[in-house]
Amino acid sequence: MNFQLDLIEDKIEFFEAHDLKSLEKKISIQIEHNKAILLQVHHVSHQMNMDENGKTFYSAVVHFKAKK
Repeated sequence: MNFQLDLIEDKIEFFEAHDLKSLEKKISIQIEHNKAILLQVHHVSHQMNMDENGKTFYSAVVHFKAKK
């Protein structure tokens, strides 16, 4: 039985929430999880939208890259 381990070099994750505090908490938790597999934040992109009822909706895309 052969095992081959490959390192994750790039990982992109998507997050969404109805307020910024919740969005930030979700991202912070995932940053800590990804540190365990030697990934760090490379780029963050975020957006705010309004739904049909006028409530705000926040989303973010976080690009993680392997530490060099």
